[in-house]
Amino acid sequence: MKSPKLFFTSLIITTVFAGTSSAQDTTKRDTTKQVFVAIEQKPLFPGGYHAFGAYIGKNLKYPEVARLLGLEGKVFVKFIIEKDGSVSTVTPIKCLGAGCESEAVRVIAMSPMWEPGIQQGQPVRVQYTVPITFGFGGVREPTYMKALRKSNYGFVFFIKGNTYSINEAEAILGKSFDPTTIETAELYDNPKYVMPDKKAVYLVVMKNS
Repeated sequence: MKSPKLFFTSLIITTVFAGTSSAQDTTKRDTTKQVFVAIEQKPLFPGGYHAFGAYIGKNLKYPEVARLLGLEGKVFVKFIIEKDGSVSTVTPIKCLGAGCESEAVRVIAMSPMWEPGIQQGQPVRVQYTVPITFGFGGVREPTYMKALRKSNYGFVFFIKGNTYSINEAEAILGKSFDPTTIETAELYDNPKYVMPDKKAVYLVVMKNS
């Protein structure tokens, strides 16, 4: 099992803001519902963008299932800074699984008020896209089937087009495997793999499946 201490000391956070707009819009129009991505004065998190990165690093929690699997990677989150500086419409646009999307959305949604973006002297709605990287740092450890069995969660594997129980998957992958070979892990509701003694069952999709 991946150490919780490793998460708290080595969590990697990336906060890069990206827009998709072309030229700055200087025409007069109704901006009540319009969303900008390129404006005269960008929204500002209290203390600046470095403070925003520090805020995410302090509040983001590594989901338990992702930690058990050793799952690492980026989750891209799209959101809007409203005219009053509040955060709304928080949506993941690139998924990793195992609870990482919901955790990234939770942290962005609970963000404190920003200074709103300004266009032509008026506050406007502004869209941002932020990639957040979940990672342990340091040397990658293998994921052990034994640790997955002992956990509070059940795991089913999708390997090369077929679905396998954890015992069947162990015969294919071995007693441990490289977590970088995981594509994603999602909640799995299939009567064939009901595990009443577990909190939930996850389908682990392996790469090149």
